[in-house]
Amino acid sequence: MNLLWLIPLCIIAFILLFSFVCFMIVFYSPRRKPLGKDEYEIPKGEIYEVYRDYMVEWAKKSRSMPYENMCITSFDGLKLRGKYYEYSKDAVVEILFHGYRGDGERDLSGAIDRCFQLGRSALIVDQRGSGRSDGHIITFGIKERYDCLSWVDYCIKRFGNDVRIKITGVSMGAATVTMASGMELPKNVIGVLADCGYTSPKEIIKKVLKDIKLPVWLFYPMIKLGARLYGRFDIESASPIEAIKSCKIPMLIFHGGEDAFVPHYMGQQLYDACGSEKKHFHTVKGAGHGLAFPVDREGYLNTVRKTSAEWGI
Repeated sequence: MNLLWLIPLCIIAFILLFSFVCFMIVFYSPRRKPLGKDEYEIPKGEIYEVYRDYMVEWAKKSRSMPYENMCITSFDGLKLRGKYYEYSKDAVVEILFHGYRGDGERDLSGAIDRCFQLGRSALIVDQRGSGRSDGHIITFGIKERYDCLSWVDYCIKRFGNDVRIKITGVSMGAATVTMASGMELPKNVIGVLADCGYTSPKEIIKKVLKDIKLPVWLFYPMIKLGARLYGRFDIESASPIEAIKSCKIPMLIFHGGEDAFVPHYMGQQLYDACGSEKKHFHTVKGAGHGLAFPVDREGYLNTVRKTSAEWGI
């Protein structure tokens, strides 16, 4: 009996299984258990332990401050949730997006303090598949950029046609707002702040594969296929480095000089590619990934104040 016909079937089955495992590891976000009253999450890694006390204190403060729960429905039917902290009725509203496998409280509690010091209100968003928002698939900004636009539209309806909005993100959140910056934005959006963002999903995934000593030639095609088959999206369909070329509004880019996860050169490449006439790139020396603000809070605030004044926003 000739069983050679089984060989291609076995190959196909292996590819499907391999790509599914890759999809689950890279893109799938399981149901999240809410933190207890006295539980606080900080990013994993030794570089964050130095700032644990700051991060826990910021999270405690965010829970104790008055806020309004907000919710929108995404273009594909997901309930996305956020918390709004009002500085004043007429303040600029900063919409903030967190990083990969993070959530609003973990990654952005310190940003509430930053916003208030700058005289801004803060809307801390849980991105799709994260925190209190619906969904189980993280798309590295591919679908999240549309969620950013939806939050902008919501704020205009909620606060009125004269509301001034800035969109801000850290890590994958930076990719979210950078990709949104190249799309058609209402005039209400007066600026973008991107902190430690990557140039493209493709490049950051390949970089991480190299870091963990996995063959890129084998794993990346399976990751890309897994996104297509099981996530229903193309990981190469959009990127910050391409979107930022079409950006016409003020763009402020921060990056840690010692960022070992998203390399500093990616921030420089984004700045170089940015199409806005009003742009600034600020390096925080000694800062690891996502730590630009904790490492140099005064320098961070002063840079935002200075560029905002120069650009009239």
